[in-house]
Amino acid sequence: MLFLEADEDALLRRYSETRRPHPLGRKTSVKASLQSERRRLQPVRAVADLVIDTTKFNVHELRSLLTERFQGEDRAQNILISCVSFGFRQGVPEDADLMFDVRFLPNPHFISEFRAFTGRHPKVAKYIRSFPQTKEFIARISELLVYLIPHYIREGKSYLTIAFRCTGGKHRSVLIAEEVKKRLAKSNYNVKVVHRDSPVPP
Repeated sequence: MLFLEADEDALLRRYSETRRPHPLGRKTSVKASLQSERRRLQPVRAVADLVIDTTKFNVHELRSLLTERFQGEDRAQNILISCVSFGFRQGVPEDADLMFDVRFLPNPHFISEFRAFTGRHPKVAKYIRSFPQTKEFIARISELLVYLIPHYIREGKSYLTIAFRCTGGKHRSVLIAEEVKKRLAKSNYNVKVVHRDSPVPP
């Protein structure tokens, strides 16, 4: 059992800043309500396994403390990462945290034998990968994300959506999302891939 508490001055300041009444009611002052609350919760505090005084913590510091205390070194595994491919013409995903435009890569759409397939098809994937800028982009963006993700985790982020866009959301963005997903999975992150504008068959 975890019990959180703070000194009276800190609690009075927090109630003042949020402009919320104390749960015990409006008929008494916040100070009197806090004193009554403390008396009522004393039996609970007495049996707590851990008591944390939050007086000097802001919300980010408290989150970090609790994460370290209860998740330890496994906390990196608790972030869920989504690699999303989409087409620019169909609009931007509303939940995207990071977005990268891959329209600088050669477009398989203009090659008739590739048009009916997606970036998941082996021939299309091979074609997109054949360009040095593709390989370099995958390597650089994966390195950047591996650097950024631990910082997002420390800020309390529990999920991260990384979106890749091309014109139609069928070829280039699909291949890039798949490749980045593989790189992040190798770094032991929980990653899923979503192809928003691409049919399921490759």
